[in-house]
Amino acid sequence: MSLNILFFSGYAAFVLPAFMFTLVSFLILYIKTRKELNKQENIYLKECKQLNTIKIRSVKNKEIIEQALSGNSI
Repeated sequence: MSLNILFFSGYAAFVLPAFMFTLVSFLILYIKTRKELNKQENIYLKECKQLNTIKIRSVKNKEIIEQALSGNSI
């Protein structure tokens, strides 16, 4: 392998910093996006959990009302 190819025919001083800048930019963007995704997932899970507890309470209340209105003493 020729060193001329490795050093981009003398343009390595321009090409390699551009590659590093791009890599660092993508890495920062990935980290910020992952952090925001985790934050949004936590918000969603909290809301979903509250919704489930409300549904469970309403189902239990409905069952109690049905038992009271049925007149059965089971």
